[in-house]
Amino acid sequence: MKKNYLLVLCILLFQQFYSQDQNVEMKALRAREMKSYASKMTAYNINPNTLNYDLQYQRMDVSLDPASYNISGSVTSHFKPNQSMTSIYFDLANTLTVSEVKYHGNVLVFQQLPTKELKINFQSALPANVLDSLTITYAGPPDTANNAFSTGSQNGELILSTLNEPYGAQDWFPTKQSLNDKIDRFDFKITTPSQYNVAANGKLMSETNLPNGKKLTFWRTMYPTTAYLVALAITNFVKLNDTMGNPPFPFVNYIYPTTVTNTAVMSNIEWTKEVMNTFENYFGPYPFRNEKYGHMEFQYGGVCMEHQTMSSMSGWGRYVIAHELAHQWFGDKVTCGAWNDIWLNEGFATFGEHLANEKLLMTPTEFLNYLESQKDYITSSTGGSVYVADANLGNHGAIFSGRLSYAKGGYVVRMLKWILGDTAFYQAIKEYHSRPNLEYNYARTADLKASLLQSTGKDFTEFFNDWIYGEGYPTYAIKWTQDVNQNVTFKVSQTQSHSSVSFYEMPLPIKVNGTGGQVAYLKLNNTANNQYFVENVPFPVANVQFNYELQVLEKNSTVTKDTTLNIQDVEKDGFGLYPNPAKNELYLKGINNTADFTIHFTDGKLVRKGTYQPGKSIGITELVPGTYVFTIKDKSIKFIKH
Repeated sequence: MKKNYLLVLCILLFQQFYSQDQNVEMKALRAREMKSYASKMTAYNINPNTLNYDLQYQRMDVSLDPASYNISGSVTSHFKPNQSMTSIYFDLANTLTVSEVKYHGNVLVFQQLPTKELKINFQSALPANVLDSLTITYAGPPDTANNAFSTGSQNGELILSTLNEPYGAQDWFPTKQSLNDKIDRFDFKITTPSQYNVAANGKLMSETNLPNGKKLTFWRTMYPTTAYLVALAITNFVKLNDTMGNPPFPFVNYIYPTTVTNTAVMSNIEWTKEVMNTFENYFGPYPFRNEKYGHMEFQYGGVCMEHQTMSSMSGWGRYVIAHELAHQWFGDKVTCGAWNDIWLNEGFATFGEHLANEKLLMTPTEFLNYLESQKDYITSSTGGSVYVADANLGNHGAIFSGRLSYAKGGYVVRMLKWILGDTAFYQAIKEYHSRPNLEYNYARTADLKASLLQSTGKDFTEFFNDWIYGEGYPTYAIKWTQDVNQNVTFKVSQTQSHSSVSFYEMPLPIKVNGTGGQVAYLKLNNTANNQYFVENVPFPVANVQFNYELQVLEKNSTVTKDTTLNIQDVEKDGFGLYPNPAKNELYLKGINNTADFTIHFTDGKLVRKGTYQPGKSIGITELVPGTYVFTIKDKSIKFIKH
């Protein structure tokens, strides 16, 4: 019932701007993170009981049969205590019954707690920094609370598959699913009836026929994996083994027999090679080249999921394929370090959709229409932050908000690209997911900000305060005029849709069109309200376009020609500045209280900040000769320094 409710919610959220065929796939894409939510998440992102050890390896030796909603077998865990410890905790659902815990041949005392934890007591304290291991034997029906373990049918054949995000891993195996410790290596040893094939993360090591009509399938991943990305699927798959990339690595798909006959789907699966090449060009080498990339089909209707090295699919739209593939860099290689920061996964994956649409799937006009629809969707409400506040962690709709975590998160990434320029941006995000402290690890928003600063020298603190932690969007009113010397004066005013942001500092994209077909592109560094800019445009101007390629988020902005616009001798409500031009000192009139002021070059670069004292002059001796804009109390005036 919960899953159906969320699916309906997704339909309502996205149908406003996608065509009917895209709508079906978009429901699939957005519904999958929204499908389930454990009450445990309302309390924490990290289980404090599991902070005292590093989980380095797990081996799952279990029997599974799609005909039975049950799991039985053992999980062996290798761990390294970071302090002396007399007990260890694993996350594990209470529907599963632990029969034994073995430690170096000895049986240990354990407790299954109401908090969905398994507490194991050691006979004596374990020392810090010494690798150790134990084996947990268990059986039973996995917990249904998160729908993380599912049996059913596809085309008349039985199927079993898993989907853990966000807190479902503990529902079917003992693990450590907090977002603070990846499992360095994971082995699947899955015994099934022999007619089935098993798909999972990593590299297929072996398939062995056993007595009594059974088969043992062994998958291994050597890359660090967060627990929610551990996954498998079991049915009568057709296995398609291919290669992709340059140099090539395995491209492996486990799909239903009926899917093989669907030429449209097979074409889209083949297209994955093309989008992989594009992403490797812009994002850097595929992060799991030593193993594979591919897809496993599963029966979670209307759901897709970026399981590491092998995305789980119930739909095959190309932009869905692109979204899940982008996650391999952003979400799998580097994983959000808290559910508050889910935009680091979903925003970047949505930007992957942008990239695939722009470079592979759409004409320039179609791509602008797509961006317009995204922008309209994001600004359909005046509030809401990309960052998920702690108070909202119990609300799955807030965590996996299509409007905020996905669409606005993706547009934030697009704006970073606009601010930095394509070359610097793509280099910066390659460096972000490759930093030693972040690659194959977890990241918070602050980590991305620090990485961008290291890569570009630009501090994005204010940008993130506005666009990640703040709410809403700006609306711009831009006025312009051209004088006889071909100087174009712009006045930029801004209003905000939400009080959490007092002003959005943003370089503004301006396209100036001449009467003879000439074009000039400008980037106005808007750092204050009612800010003036003067640009020399060497042709008569016919009109001015703002946000011409939808580089920035805004709504209902206007651009108007105003021939009365003149900042040489501006006086408003008695406000003025003199002398103008000036040499050593400036005086103000109409400002009767102490107030902060700024002086900018006409290109928007900040030159000086200060505090005006009524009746006293402002010294400008140190300024080089030129034209400046003086701003105080949201009033701006241009002056010339001799």
